[in-house]
Order: sequence, then C-alpha cells, then structure tokens
Amino acid sequence: MAVIHLPVPLPAFLTAPLRSHHTLTEVPCPDACALVVPGGYAVQPALIDSLPQLQIISVFGVGYDGVPIAHCRDKGIRVTNTPDVLTEDVADIATALVLMTSRCLAAAERFTRASSWPQAAFPLAHALRGKTAGIVGLGRIGKAIAHRLSAHGLKIAYHGRQPQDLPHQYCSSLIELAETSDFLIIACPGGPETRHLIQAEVLRALGPTGTLINIARGSVVDETALIEALKTGTIRAAGLDVFANEPHVPAELLACENAVLLPHVGSATHETRQAMAQLVIDNLSAHFAGQPLLTPVC
Repeated sequence: MAVIHLPVPLPAFLTAPLRSHHTLTEVPCPDACALVVPGGYAVQPALIDSLPQLQIISVFGVGYDGVPIAHCRDKGIRVTNTPDVLTEDVADIATALVLMTSRCLAAAERFTRASSWPQAAFPLAHALRGKTAGIVGLGRIGKAIAHRLSAHGLKIAYHGRQPQDLPHQYCSSLIELAETSDFLIIACPGGPETRHLIQAEVLRALGPTGTLINIARGSVVDETALIEALKTGTIRAAGLDVFANEPHVPAELLACENAVLLPHVGSATHETRQAMAQLVIDNLSAHFAGQPLLTPVC
C-alpha cells in the first residue's frame, strides 16, 4: 500500500478506487511516493523536493505543462498523463465552438429566451462551407478536429514544427497560417515554449473576418491582445474553452458579445473522465508492480 499525495481535490471516481488500495493524503507527507494532479496544475519544484520518497507523478489530463519535467528527470521521478482517451471529446468541443461562433448560436439562444423573436428576425450569420480552418498543432487532437471540420466542408491548413504526410496545406509560419485561415484553432501544448504564441501580430493577420478558437491552454493566447482585437473588430469572434487564469475570466472578456466562453469542458463527459481516471490508476498500478508505464512522459 503506497502513500499518494493529492494536493487538490479530485473526482470520487478516481479517489475511491485509489483509496481502496493506497493511503491518500491531502497534505504533503514525507512518506508519499506518488503525486496525482489534474492537467495544468502547477507542481512546484519545492513540493517535489519536500517529498523524499516521491517516485511518480500521474497527471489526470493530457496537458503536463505544469510539471517541471527537467527537475523530475534529474531526480529520477516518472511522469505520466492521460492522452488519447480525451481526444474525441476535445475535438467535439472545438467543432462546437466553430459552429457556435460562425452561426452565432449562443446569441441566437439568448435571443429566443429573451422573447425577441416575435419582434424581429435574428441577424444572418456565416456558413462554414468553403472556409479554411487553420490548426496550430496537428497532433492527435488537431487531426481529430481536422477530420470533423473537413466533413463540414472546410479546407484544412496547419502549422507545426515540420510538415506531415497529410492532404492538408502546410504553412511554414504562424503568420502565414493566420492569413490563410477563417478559423484559427489552437490545439498545441501549453508551457513556456508556447506562452503568448497568439499575440497581437497574429490576430491582425487573422483579420476582421477571422475567428480564434482555443481548446488548448489559456497561456498560449495573450488575453489582453485578444480582448483588444475583439473590442476593435481586428477579428470577428473568438470561441474559448480555456483561459489564462482559470477559473477566473477577465471582466472585459466576459463583456465581449462576439466571444463564446465555455468553462473548460473539453474532456468533461462521464465516459472520458472515467477513462482518464482509469488510466491514472493503471499507470500507478503498473509502476508499483514494476511494469512498464502505459503512457510515460518521462
């Protein structure tokens, strides 16, 4: 029976199975040999150093940008995450945000609830067919988004470290991708390397008929620049499931009627969260049994 430290609350469908085989602690304990955190949680090196028996950090999420990987490698600490099992749900949310922003569905729903329909027709929106979706980061989730949007009649372009053997347009720079796109969709990892990757210059290149969609990490977008772009019409709209300082959303962003804002629900289905929890459990079980990890990061 291992001692596992949970620095923040996690769902009962994850903690209950863990508690049946291990000792869980909400406060740092020198005997803790495992740490379980949600995706994006900032694990401080000081916390790692305060756990002399720590062997493994298991991230309940695909994003492990909050884990100091180099520090873990130096100390011989393994890290796992939960990729693949959430790909389809996150891609669904990206597609939903494209539809919501292009067809103004959130505004249409508010229009109907306000009983405005008898007095006026809802303004015309914009069709998807023939438009171009530019995807920043064509990994597992990016490819799943491309598959869905292709079915809606969109052309696909992408930017990444190198071109892939795919029937989509490759753009060698982010500016080129933004200029090419009607929808610029962020699907790349978070972390220092991509912090504020989407800034004022990229938004100007996207232009007044363009829409920004972010289902990756809030840190990838310069929120101040985005708010200014939305307020001034530099871009048409934005659809966001992630924010820089979750769960806090800037008041100025909340006031932007041309932004669709979701509370980070990309993987928030019963089926996917259960699968994520099981992958956390299976990785920990494999580690403590001396078997290969299912989804190792390092």
